[in-house]
Amino acid sequence: MKTDRSVVTSKGQLVIPARLRRRFGIRKGTTISFLEDGGRMILQPLTPQFIRGLRGSLRGKPSALDLLFEERKQERTL
Repeated sequence: MKTDRSVVTSKGQLVIPARLRRRFGIRKGTTISFLEDGGRMILQPLTPQFIRGLRGSLRGKPSALDLLFEERKQERTL
């Protein structure tokens, strides 16, 4: 694991090293999500590649739609 360093400016800005920008497809205007995980901060670029990688991640049974239909059916019997 390589380590890169950057310094936060007085305005709270941070420069992401060019090597990491290229690797993760970060360009001008890319939205970055900041996640807290215990005592760590994780930066996640919300690039089209990342969004495509989420496809199908919520698949499984029961689906949210099936659960909604079941809940509505139960409400009608009350």
